[in-house]
Amino acid sequence: MHVVVGGASGFLGSALVSHLRDQGHQVTRLVRSGTPGPDASLWDPAAGRIDQGLVDRADAVVNLSGATIARWPRTKSYKKQLWSSRVDSTTTIARAVAASSSPTVLLSGSAMGIYGADRGQDRLTESAGRGDGFLADLCVAWEGATVEAEQAGQRVVHLRTGLPLDDEGGLLGPMLLPFKLGLGPRLGNGRQRMSVMSRRDWVRAVAFLLERDSISGPVNLSLPEAPTNAEFTNTLGDVLGRPTVLVAPAPVLRVALGALSDDLLGSLRMVPRVLLDNGFVFEDADLASALRSALA
Repeated sequence: MHVVVGGASGFLGSALVSHLRDQGHQVTRLVRSGTPGPDASLWDPAAGRIDQGLVDRADAVVNLSGATIARWPRTKSYKKQLWSSRVDSTTTIARAVAASSSPTVLLSGSAMGIYGADRGQDRLTESAGRGDGFLADLCVAWEGATVEAEQAGQRVVHLRTGLPLDDEGGLLGPMLLPFKLGLGPRLGNGRQRMSVMSRRDWVRAVAFLLERDSISGPVNLSLPEAPTNAEFTNTLGDVLGRPTVLVAPAPVLRVALGALSDDLLGSLRMVPRVLLDNGFVFEDADLASALRSALA
């Protein structure tokens, strides 16, 4: 396949590009500046500019563009950046996919934030309703930005990504040092669910979705069973061979971190029902395997 990738330099995009090329696919990266080489194409999502001919020639487009969610504080101006970096890029790509002279698959980024910050122990399949709050509003607008491609009859998949695990960044990046020092704490009561998966399985799942013409709409990308924070803490300690006896009480986190504590203490128990029902096989199907893969 010829796959065009937006957000190709990011934590997930760079791994996806490498995987697709290893699988024999041709990949063209969308870049915003510089002099693009033979494997790249300039675009300007804020201005709605993209090479329509490139999209016409492609079999699929994967858009992972967006400013990092992990940055704090989420000021009013940064919230605008989070919104525009996702919605503008998706709208630009969806419009080009809609206008394509041939069938073009669009795999568009989304996130578990569509379910809100805290849904307790509810099992959240792709049919679960949206949650509340800024991230839920953002994800609804993000997914809604693909509407032109869907109305044109193109296949569109929304990648509702959980927390991919890899030692190069993401969730694990800032956690490794304190855990290696034996200072990694359980957060609050530890009962909150964490929808994680290895980055290796994330890229495999996206490649799987590219080739499954029968799959469209939202797809949860997470382990079949989301571990609790206590399970995550203990398992990471076991994998690293370090103790995990510390606890960060919820009231202390709320005072010290403010709104960020909602993300740390909230519980989202995603279930990747679409992947499971369509025969996707996880290489790292449990937390211990996912962590070992991430730290390999």
